Amino acid sequence: MAQQYETGHAKNVANLQKLIEQITTYSDYNPSIDNLKISAVTTLYDNALASLNNVIEKRNANKTAIHKRQELYEDLKPKVTRIINHLDILNLTDGTFNQAKSLNRLIQGSKKATKTIEIIEDDFNEEDTENKETKSTSRQSYTETAENLNKLLQLVETIDTYNPNIEDLKLANLKTYQTELVKATQKVNQTEAELKTELINRNNVLYNEESGVYEIGQNVKKYVKSVYGATSPEYSNVSKIKFKGRQ
Repeated sequence: MAQQYETGHAKNVANLQKLIEQITTYSDYNPSIDNLKISAVTTLYDNALASLNNVIEKRNANKTAIHKRQELYEDLKPKVTRIINHLDILNLTDGTFNQAKSLNRLIQGSKKATKTIEIIEDDFNEEDTENKETKSTSRQSYTETAENLNKLLQLVETIDTYNPNIEDLKLANLKTYQTELVKATQKVNQTEAELKTELINRNNVLYNEESGVYEIGQNVKKYVKSVYGATSPEYSNVSKIKFKGRQ
């Protein structure tokens, strides 16, 4: 099954392939300009198609990283509440317990991380779509929340009487969990950077002012017009194949 691409970009690439099929049938199509030759236009098509696939691959990797992080953070607030409840039965000094409760409030007080959407959108009609993000909470909240958990665990480590029998509340397991939270955000950042790089590459392949799909497509049609004439059926066929530039 053919992959589904962003409508505007995919339409340009599909129309380039359609244009190639048409000019291949024209015996008088023999431009002296290298990048208008059928072999060069075919190579451009292959590169453009590959760039669309690369964007999809990187976008999916970024979405997967985001979803995995959200799943990890779903357990955070309930887990921290259970930590505080366990500390409450250890007869700690007011200062120590108040410090723990203060960190708990910082962790519990942020908006739900599971509601956050940080997937990079790609609107064909936007000039700078690579930086468009929809989110219900600050990007920094994940990092800050993981750090506040780390501070809480550092405090717990000073409490000799903290020794729960429940596995996921044991200090070693909590430290492992906190590390996983940090790594999850690092993975989101990594896949986002890779996606942005692929978006830049795709936009260059499709919209470079000298060698992009849009420019070459327009020039191929102009060449056909110069060879066969503006009223010829040959030009009429290719003139109907539309390419849309970046807006």
